[in-house]
Amino acid sequence: MVDKSLPQNSNPLGSLDEWEDDLKRRYPEPMPEGIVHAPDTKKAAKEFRNHRESARPSVREFYRLNHKYQTVDFVRQKRDEYFALNKREMSIWEALEYLNTLIDDSDPDTDFSQIEHCLQTAEAIRRDGHPRWFILAGLIHDLGKILCLFGEPQWAVVGDTFPVGCAYSEEIVFAEFFADNPDRDVPEYQTPLGIYSQNCGLDNVMMSWGHDEYMYHVAKDYLPDEALYMLRYHSCYPIHREKQYGHLMNDEDHKLFRWVRKFSPYDLYTKSAERPNVAQLRPYYEDLAAEFFPDKVLW
Repeated sequence: MVDKSLPQNSNPLGSLDEWEDDLKRRYPEPMPEGIVHAPDTKKAAKEFRNHRESARPSVREFYRLNHKYQTVDFVRQKRDEYFALNKREMSIWEALEYLNTLIDDSDPDTDFSQIEHCLQTAEAIRRDGHPRWFILAGLIHDLGKILCLFGEPQWAVVGDTFPVGCAYSEEIVFAEFFADNPDRDVPEYQTPLGIYSQNCGLDNVMMSWGHDEYMYHVAKDYLPDEALYMLRYHSCYPIHREKQYGHLMNDEDHKLFRWVRKFSPYDLYTKSAERPNVAQLRPYYEDLAAEFFPDKVLW
């Protein structure tokens, strides 16, 4: 059932890649592995102000919609709709080909296909000698963007993710746009813990809806926890880059987020002008997917 109160067809970004390009402006250098201390707050604030001034109007509008409509009720509705995994039945490679029908004709920066972007990430991880499950996570981390092909608007597919049902961190990009979110009128959601308990663990926390959470639920029965955290939280920049929401995390979260931070540079910095040879790489990645997933996966 379509909620007509939501802007279903409002897609301000010319390309889904526009959000990722904006991330690279915010985080111009990969965070060195092993850094766990909080960033310098003065530097972070300065960089954030610069980002706000330089952000494209389309990016600002994207986050205005995202922050207005990502409510607790909206997230619950989407979890009920998509956790049933009853949209399609496809192999991993078939899902890549399906995602490939999502064409960004208006993207001026690249004419690469969605499969080529996925393969660039996976191949960079493979070259660095990481485990096979890590390589596979790189291949499939954006497969949840097929939500666009199921009719979801951009603001419900991509964007930085964050917990709902508790106070918003001021470190979330364009946090001022939460002023228009109806959850602001729910007192229970305005405390640091909100509807949660201290160190309850992120598995008990609802995140804003998007391709991360969706792909995690598609893959959760098949991959190790390290890979699942990469899938589920790679867009949660308020946690793995800004070090927010530690009061909701438990020891397991802190341990596994090291893998999310290890994955992040591959997510952001592996696009290059060199096209991967899709036909040549396909047998390797079909074999890799078959090692972890069944022939047909429910989506």
